[in-house]
Amino acid sequence: MRHKSSVVFLLLLALSSGAAAQSPTMSTAATRILQDVSFLADDARQGRGVGTAGLDAAAEYIADRFAEIGLAWGADGGFLQPFTISESAPAAAHAGLGSVPVRNVVGIIPGKGALKGQAVVVGAHYDHLGYGGFGSLDPDSVDVVHNGADDNASGTAVMIEIARTLREKSGDNVRTFVFVAFTAEELGLIGSDYYVKNPALGNDSTFAMVNLDMVGRMVENRVAAFGAETAEEFPSLLDSINADYQLTIAASGDGFGRSDQQSFFTQKIPVLHFFTGSHEDYHRTSDDTALINADGAATVASFVADLTWALATRRAPLSFVDAEPPTMTTSGGYGAYLGSIPDMTESPNGVRLSGVRAGSPADDAGIEAGDILIRIGEFTITDLYEMTDALRAHKPGDRVVIRLRRGAEVLEVEATLGRRGG
Repeated sequence: MRHKSSVVFLLLLALSSGAAAQSPTMSTAATRILQDVSFLADDARQGRGVGTAGLDAAAEYIADRFAEIGLAWGADGGFLQPFTISESAPAAAHAGLGSVPVRNVVGIIPGKGALKGQAVVVGAHYDHLGYGGFGSLDPDSVDVVHNGADDNASGTAVMIEIARTLREKSGDNVRTFVFVAFTAEELGLIGSDYYVKNPALGNDSTFAMVNLDMVGRMVENRVAAFGAETAEEFPSLLDSINADYQLTIAASGDGFGRSDQQSFFTQKIPVLHFFTGSHEDYHRTSDDTALINADGAATVASFVADLTWALATRRAPLSFVDAEPPTMTTSGGYGAYLGSIPDMTESPNGVRLSGVRAGSPADDAGIEAGDILIRIGEFTITDLYEMTDALRAHKPGDRVVIRLRRGAEVLEVEATLGRRGG
């Protein structure tokens, strides 16, 4: 589906009783962002749920925007990176959405000079909850469209604006910019996980990743920068860029979290996730365009564009800082600690790992990212739930034999399970 012209959009916006209340002197950037949010969060997009025509229309719209800006194709034969969600992906299977075809949208600004072989990735997920059900916090609103204006039409629109800004810059030594609109984030970071397995530039050539998720409701110039602890240089870099903005930035945290930066962090890539705050409309039917602060979103776009340019032109490397995976909370506790990070995109008759925490029991045992765990002690593992049960059944200090598949081989290793946080 093609985008509407700006003139037609602004006329409709002025006439619409549901239009967001914005400053009468709204900037051109804010106007563009609001236009994009309005399209993506319109009822006609069906909440951008996996398996809907509305999600497909959103992907086409984003691809049109990339083409309009002048980005190069980032996937084979175009901007769209198609794949099919595995029917064994835990969240997708729970929601009944396995074996559904979906698409990331990938665009590129080629780099120049000595740095062009490295990439800075800027990403945002464009999917949402569709008609509710799985993931919705409106339990009585099944079959009612969840538009997801802030989550995450806002991040997608801001990413598009950043692409427009950076397309107009030039330099002699600049890393390649890769812009990715991720699909199926709400089902377990599936789109970003697929991208890091099929990147436009190799993960070992990815300098940093910047994620935009829920950046449309800024209040009093406050913004969070999660992942600020994933590179030693990030706090001072954020401070230097902020000297021109005077935002109140809460910069903290590692690269784990329920958004797409985690897929990159598990590949040992420094990450930053920008976020303007939670609100009562999160994952509810009330997350609509009328509540978007377009001027604030434009400020975020400008700040992150400056930050991304600084990353792309930086000559010195970043010093990556790893972190322990977060505790998986369940009513019965998670039991002993292995230090493995499950791949949430599929359960290939076992639990594939997207990463292993350095210095963890898994790391000490020689377990690697990409391994598929099929047995822990006496417990056969075919999916994440069985792995959870196996770890619950053990205690810290237990020594267990772990069977795994690595490529065509089946290996056994011994691990001494640890205590999380200990």
